[in-house]
Amino acid sequence: MTSPSPQQVIESQRQDWNRVAGGWEKWDRFFDEQMAFLNHRLVADARLRSGMRVLDLGSGTGYPALLAAQTVWPSGNVTGIDLAEQMLEAARRKTASLKLSNITFKTGDVTTLPFEAASFDAITTRFCLMFLPEIPKAVAEIARILKPDTWVAAAVWSAPEKNPYLKIPIDVIKQFAELPPPDPAAPGIFRLAKPGELAGMLEQAGLTNISEQEFLGDVRFAAADDYFSSLIDIAAPIQNLWAKLSAAQQTEAKQRIIQTAGQYRRGSAIALPIAVRMVAAKKPG
Repeated sequence: MTSPSPQQVIESQRQDWNRVAGGWEKWDRFFDEQMAFLNHRLVADARLRSGMRVLDLGSGTGYPALLAAQTVWPSGNVTGIDLAEQMLEAARRKTASLKLSNITFKTGDVTTLPFEAASFDAITTRFCLMFLPEIPKAVAEIARILKPDTWVAAAVWSAPEKNPYLKIPIDVIKQFAELPPPDPAAPGIFRLAKPGELAGMLEQAGLTNISEQEFLGDVRFAAADDYFSSLIDIAAPIQNLWAKLSAAQQTEAKQRIIQTAGQYRRGSAIALPIAVRMVAAKKPG
C-alpha cells in the first residue's frame, strides 16, 4: 500500500478540520477558558509586545492568534493561517465580536508560506506542526520568514501515556477495532511527542537558543459525558477512528470512555491530565 502524497495528506486534513469547525465553535468558550494558559505561554515564549508583526500557524478558530493581536495592539498586527476555511470563518466571527482590527486570517498551507524572507517579528503555532506531512519543510519556512533576532514558539502534544485526555478514547476504540500501529513518521496527534525531535528540526534550520519543556496541565469538565461529547464534536483524528465502529460498538465504547474518564474526578470536576511539549527558538541576529 503506497503512502499518500503530501498534497493528498493536506487535502485530507483540510476536509477533516472543515468537518469539525462547527464543533469547535460550539465548544469555543469552554476551550478558550481551559487552554488559556497555553495561549499565554506561547505569547510569552514568542516574546510578543506592542508593535510586532506576528504570524500564527494553524490558527483554527483563532487561538493563540486573537490573544497575540490583543498583545501587540495598537501598532502591531497578526496574520493567522489555516487549511480549513470554515475554521477561519469562526475565527473571523470572534474577531468581530472582540472588535479587533489588527488581525487577518488567510487560508493556506503552512509548508509554503506566501511571505517575503525576514518579514515577521514572531511566529506562534499551537497543535499544528505534528499534523504536517513535511515538518522540516515547514520549519525551514519558519526560519526563512522570521526576522533576525526574533522568536518562534510552538506547542505540540507530548507522549500518549501522559495525555489521558487524548489517550482514553483511542484505547477504548482499540478494544473494538484493529488499528494498525501508528507510523512514527506519519502526521498525527503524537507525531512530535518524542523529546528533542522538534527542537532538532529547528536547530537543523539554523535557529538557536532552543528551549524545550514538557508542560503539564489538565482539561476540566463538569461531567464525563461532556468530555465525550466534546471529543466527538472537535477531535477530527478521533472522529475518523470512531467512524470505524458499528452503531452497537459506538454505544458500548461511549459507555467505556465515560466510565474511564470518571476515574479522574477531582472534587466537582473531571480533571483529565495533558502534557504539552513547548518548544521555542530564536533566529540569530
